Amino acid sequence: MARAITEEGILIVGEDEDGSRLDRVLIRQLGASQRALILRLIRKGNVRVNKKRTKPEARVAAGDTVFLPASLREPEAPAETGAVPHSLLKRAMAMPVLYEDQWLLAVDKPAGMVVHGGSGHEAGLIEALKEARGLEDLRLAHRLDRDTSGVLLLAKNLEALRCLAESFRQRDMQKTYFALVSGHPFTHAGRMISHLAKGVVQGGERMVVDAEEGKESITDYQVMMHYNRHGVDYAMVALKPHSGRTHQLRVQLQGEGHAILGDGKYGGKEELAAYRAAGGRGLMLHAWRLRFTHPVSGNDMELKARWPQSWDLFLA
Repeated sequence: MARAITEEGILIVGEDEDGSRLDRVLIRQLGASQRALILRLIRKGNVRVNKKRTKPEARVAAGDTVFLPASLREPEAPAETGAVPHSLLKRAMAMPVLYEDQWLLAVDKPAGMVVHGGSGHEAGLIEALKEARGLEDLRLAHRLDRDTSGVLLLAKNLEALRCLAESFRQRDMQKTYFALVSGHPFTHAGRMISHLAKGVVQGGERMVVDAEEGKESITDYQVMMHYNRHGVDYAMVALKPHSGRTHQLRVQLQGEGHAILGDGKYGGKEELAAYRAAGGRGLMLHAWRLRFTHPVSGNDMELKARWPQSWDLFLA
């Protein structure tokens, strides 16, 4: 997990941590070796959520502001991301800008590009944008996985980030994704509700359905079109998540029997082989539209990014 704690000791809870225990959020941010100190400082009231004392087991929500004492502002043995490779800088500079002002930056992120450095990646998009544009305070307003393309919104300062996080908490930030999924969904539109948690299965860690320990995850869907081409049955689906769990859309669609094309983690082997034989490459999941209220002007914002050109093989 990329570090999200500012030099002032402020952590804005992200959408992927919505509903998590406070102590576990901080352990993930600061490292397991800090566990005893984290618990002690929370119980003493030195860690506050929205300026209020709380307990280690208290659940935090996306947009909450966590204030940390000086002794908890540095993660254990942080790995240096190092210099941003020249090739990544060039890609960042050439990336389409969907919107920019003195508070916000929105770009059309390509699939296959990590957003943050770490976890085996020396540098990511945000490090490249910081260096290329001279924006040291640039921070993510929401998550977008490596394999997902489309609208990515960033805040240029902490105040803008706080306002955007509050928009998410109030469900004022609305996302719409497009996905190409295997098979033909039998209903035109509906809602997927499940409880998701991190689990360990054959092949490593992934999100699983867990009715007891999982966090409620809700997604509305609408089937846009059915196709049968290149020997593959598939459909284009619009998805509107009401929560932001890790891999939420991928797990829910797989659970409905309609895995996203190109999903090597959650999809079936036969479906993946047929997709690749038809010329498909990469995960067919795209962040098409983002609606939100501008954190300063209060204007209603709508940002869109066309699906990648590689999709045209399956949509033309």
